[in-house]
Amino acid sequence: MSPTELDFDACYRAVSARDARFDGRFYTAVTTTRIYCRPICPARTPGARNVRFYRHAASAEAAGFRPCKRCRPELSPGDPGWDLRGDLIGRALRLIDDGGADEDGVAGLARRLHITERHLHRLFVTELGVGPLAVARTRRLLLAKQLLTETALPVTDVAFAAGFGSVRQFNATMRETYGFTPSELRATAGGLTSAARREDAATTPTTVAGAEGAQAGPAVLRLRLHGREPYDVEGVFTFLASRAIPGLEVADATSYSRVVPGGTITLTPQRGHLALDVSVADTRQLARIVARCRRLLDLDADPAAIADALGRTSLAPLVAARPGLRVPGTFDGFELAVRAVVGQQISVAGARTLLGRIVATAGARTADGHLFPTAAELLAAELDGLGLTTRRIATLKELASRVDGGLIDLDGAQDPAEAVRELLAIPGIGPWTASYIALRALRDPDAWPTGDLVLDRRMAALDIPKEHLERWRPWRAYAALHLWSHS
Repeated sequence: MSPTELDFDACYRAVSARDARFDGRFYTAVTTTRIYCRPICPARTPGARNVRFYRHAASAEAAGFRPCKRCRPELSPGDPGWDLRGDLIGRALRLIDDGGADEDGVAGLARRLHITERHLHRLFVTELGVGPLAVARTRRLLLAKQLLTETALPVTDVAFAAGFGSVRQFNATMRETYGFTPSELRATAGGLTSAARREDAATTPTTVAGAEGAQAGPAVLRLRLHGREPYDVEGVFTFLASRAIPGLEVADATSYSRVVPGGTITLTPQRGHLALDVSVADTRQLARIVARCRRLLDLDADPAAIADALGRTSLAPLVAARPGLRVPGTFDGFELAVRAVVGQQISVAGARTLLGRIVATAGARTADGHLFPTAAELLAAELDGLGLTTRRIATLKELASRVDGGLIDLDGAQDPAEAVRELLAIPGIGPWTASYIALRALRDPDAWPTGDLVLDRRMAALDIPKEHLERWRPWRAYAALHLWSHS
């Protein structure tokens, strides 16, 4: 299916088969019920004459359809095609998920993308049939629907957590779009909420562990994060645990916790989903936290497409051994860039030690630990005496200066190729570092860490010629993870 057009017959076959590979790629709207569903909805498949297919939930809502309470479109994984393309609209969608439109409006969104608001609107209408404002509104509504269904958060808090400016606006928008108020939705979803709570009760923590082992207070709420199966839980969490920064993160093979502005988050695998426990003072950060956790865990990837492509190459035995392998992302793009620079030509354990010192020196202290320093904070910090070389400090300072000045955007607004060029212009950042940043922060599925000694050794041990790199496109980032995780 092309980005702008949906093949009706292909979509209908996917819906009839409840094919999970298409979950998040399109939505099925039923004209007789005025409800739209995920392709995996367990409800009886409607007749072909009564369905319409839409690329995005916002397109279905703009056409007058409301989300199904049974399959819950708010739990759909994202469309992996946008990351693969990495174009303007894909980056705009990432910024909207991150709450960018709520903070700065569509005009601010366009400024970050360095295009006019009119051009941005035209791109969205061409690709999705609706403008960016409609997409942002649908994201707010679906997050609110999840909060009303899965948590006991008061309706007033739900409104602000989802990005609405007032409770009145929240009530009016939900009634206009869905035909019922937030309170009415919560009343009808009570059974779903209770079932979710019972299922998670055995593993829901009474407290969220802080980055230094202290108790950070009661967990305010728990949300479910869904991705496509299979999902290599052990691989993702082990990767994150081996790189956890002291004072900022605590992780092992079954959980990941970190300090975030205003509180903490904890991620734990559950049956069929991942649980996100959030304890933050300002729930308006929730949309951003959810979006960044999804990218951290690579939940929107399409494991079937990746396995199909790589499984027909010299990597076939590795693909078979690690089904559902993911490329762990990052909670913050600048943070990942600093990790990459510090980690040049030293061990993972050595990098953790140095990063822990940077966090303790430059990061803001909270009741739960330290935050990772912002670009401005790192730029102002004294880094001498931490074990970093003079050249490495100069590289970090120049990186921080360019990010703080807006020349480099590592959180989704900048074209990945342009961001890599800007990174390579910094003395001390070479192809390996820039590629590693592209792989984890810029979400480029084809990024390959050029010159990585471990990758070279693994390929030599497996008798894989260098020219096979071209056969792994456009999934070379996943090929790298397969090789890194192979022992």
